[in-house]
Amino acid sequence: MTITHTTLLQEYCQKVRSYDEVLDRNGELKPHWQSLFAALEGLGLKELGARNQEIITTLQENGVTYSVYESSDGLDRPWQLDPIPFLIHQNEWQQIARGLRQRAELMNLILKDLYGPQTLIKEKVIPPELVYDNTGFLRACHDVKLAGNHQLVKYAVDMARGPDGRMWVLDNRTQAPSGSGYALENRTVMSKVLPDLAENLFVRRLSPFYLSTQQAIARVFGRGKEDLTIVYLTPGPKNETYFEHAYLASYYGYILAQGDDLLVRDGFVWLKSIEGLQKVDIILRRIDDDFSDPLELRSDSRLGVPGLLHAIRMGKVAVINPPGTGLLENNALMAFMHNACQHLLGEEPILPSVATWWCGQSREKEFVLENLHKLIIKKANRHRDNRSIYGKTLSTAQVEQLKKEIRANPAQFVAQQEVSFSTTPAFVNDSIEPRFAALRAYLIGTENDYVAMPGGLTRSSPEAGRFTFSNQYGGISKDTWIVGSEVEETRENIVLPTSTNYRKASSLPSRSADNLFWVGRYGERVLATNAFINILLNALNVQQNYGGKAEHISWLLRSLTHLTLTYPGFVGDDARASELLDDPVREINDLVLNAKRMGTIGASVERFLRAIKSVRDQWNPEISRAIDLIEGSLVRIRTLKKEQADHRAVQKDLDRLYSRMFTFYGAVSETMPRDNAYYLLKCGKLIERILSRVSVIRSTFAFRNPEYVENELLEALLNYHHLLGRFRNTYRSQISLSAGLDMILLEANSPYALAYQFDALGRCLARLPGNHNRLNNAQKAVLEAAAKIKLADVVKLCEYEEKSNFRKNLDELMAEITALTLTASESISNLYFSHVAVQNSFIGGGTSIEHHEI
Repeated sequence: MTITHTTLLQEYCQKVRSYDEVLDRNGELKPHWQSLFAALEGLGLKELGARNQEIITTLQENGVTYSVYESSDGLDRPWQLDPIPFLIHQNEWQQIARGLRQRAELMNLILKDLYGPQTLIKEKVIPPELVYDNTGFLRACHDVKLAGNHQLVKYAVDMARGPDGRMWVLDNRTQAPSGSGYALENRTVMSKVLPDLAENLFVRRLSPFYLSTQQAIARVFGRGKEDLTIVYLTPGPKNETYFEHAYLASYYGYILAQGDDLLVRDGFVWLKSIEGLQKVDIILRRIDDDFSDPLELRSDSRLGVPGLLHAIRMGKVAVINPPGTGLLENNALMAFMHNACQHLLGEEPILPSVATWWCGQSREKEFVLENLHKLIIKKANRHRDNRSIYGKTLSTAQVEQLKKEIRANPAQFVAQQEVSFSTTPAFVNDSIEPRFAALRAYLIGTENDYVAMPGGLTRSSPEAGRFTFSNQYGGISKDTWIVGSEVEETRENIVLPTSTNYRKASSLPSRSADNLFWVGRYGERVLATNAFINILLNALNVQQNYGGKAEHISWLLRSLTHLTLTYPGFVGDDARASELLDDPVREINDLVLNAKRMGTIGASVERFLRAIKSVRDQWNPEISRAIDLIEGSLVRIRTLKKEQADHRAVQKDLDRLYSRMFTFYGAVSETMPRDNAYYLLKCGKLIERILSRVSVIRSTFAFRNPEYVENELLEALLNYHHLLGRFRNTYRSQISLSAGLDMILLEANSPYALAYQFDALGRCLARLPGNHNRLNNAQKAVLEAAAKIKLADVVKLCEYEEKSNFRKNLDELMAEITALTLTASESISNLYFSHVAVQNSFIGGGTSIEHHEI
């Protein structure tokens, strides 16, 4: 009996129903795809599935996300990467790259002409309505020019392989092309998880393109300066590609900033940093054109910089790409690319475009109306909410309605030929299936030419038979490999012009400083509340299992309310408080799980992660992995809330969250540079730690209790300060409040003792920018608080009034310490975060979300 074995490649070819990347124009297998399938065969589907899971885990740990606005829970979605790459041979790529460079040069010339002499309009190459009625044509940008040959510096092109076997241009991205950061992350992950697949394929590296980008920006727009201040301007964490903004800013070493971090003064753009105003030389823009300057463009924008266009006109700052480039993204311009290429370059386009008809022309409009069922209909002006309409899917009534809309406003509609593009292998449900795919290629303008990335971002359709690849609608990314027949020639590393002298670190924007400070505060708040609830739950478990008096538990419960500021809670003499004290578990669970209630662990974790995300460029991979674990805990908290879990399940997850928070702080401590960012985070952590410890000391010992109650409370307090073992070791069987307070307040070697914490806070403040010849208000408050702690007489602190049992000395000291700590916190805010006020606050109803779809 003969058993025949069907290979993965044979199985795949049996599934192909249209032109596929694996096959050449003659239907023969392409050698490089044969090599890839041989590697896949060696792995096997089971191992490929395991590697795919490893990719998912790695992307999640690295915090690679893409926001989907239609999602119901508002959470970022993990980035999706197919383990099977998209292959193009080097010989073919050379021709494609030549076509891309031609296309970029053409688009650059069109841009310069339409915002300049407008000969294309005068000579009727492009209809005037297509420019003046174009929402991307911004009259305020008419005299906004960059130095150098290229106004279009960064450019991206969406392509797919057409029925003739060539790559066809589908779309242009000219405002703020997105996806290059995801392409780099895709390559990084694939190199780590699936290096086996690249064997003998000689894949071209991506890093030279990113180095070329960095070099071009410095050379062309740096005006000979060596110590450039370059800002990566982002709309902020709510933008769907914010991960990429932070990723590329960190990769290039640029400063990630939002519009409110910048201001225009005396014609220059300034960065509001904790060191004062820093002059900005270059801005890499990731906000849409009309959001860039609320003074001259959209007055409701909260994303831009008032006066930015004026600064560009004055030549005081270079913005890449300059506002106004969105003009080129109009879908109708595709109909005139061929004529424009002949007119401006005297050449035929190397890369074909999809046949396009603009309905603003009578003959074209009639053709479209007669052939709606064969065409794809789009709005001429691009908008995120506009979807392509496939004529063949419309009912008779829908066709008539669309015809009516086109006749009413023909200039607003474009039709394109529906072309059957190629499919490519994709890993779907543990098998290899054909899926439609499109490639986004990236180019950067250098001094005299354009350089194309040897690769790009490929997206495949999530569904069979559908040419839909936007990440907003479930498209799955692929690493794009330009493969060859020999090892890539080693090139000399690109060296940027830099002085041999020491270069100062990048400035820290005031907004980032503010968020880092609150990362420290919210992080410590999570730990402090978690630790105290754990102590309390352990006490409840002992009392429930073994019985005995539980007066100390009532004091701990009231202390928990004071710590979390979740009043009235367990505080009060009314029936409600009494009922909660008798059955506290429900309230404790709520203090863990209710993220909508300020002061709870759930709310603090949410705010911690929100602050974390706002400074994503500060985190290295080790810290990012710890953050991912904490995000998992937040998901778990939400799950427990829905399931109404009992306190044992809650305590188990509290332990896990506690460990993960310490993992985060461990990663920060071991890997984060000792710069302003680190010291601000540590200041926030220490201030919150002081406030939480003082709150518990004050609420548990401001009044004297019977000795057996105070012994239990002191043990809980020592445990809360991580000093219980040391106390027992030091005092053996003897236990007294004065000895406990002495250790809690004054222990020189304990990071949770108050004296230690104030000394540490003082050292952090000394490392921050300022006049080091004089103490600032924060340093004065910390010094005064430290002195009060160190000069305190613990015996007198334990004294109490006979009638009321009130420990006046202890209460007053703790009140003074709290006030001084809050003064220090406020002073830090005034010193370093006061620049974050919205500079265009005189404008009402500001728009604060802006989209860049991939």
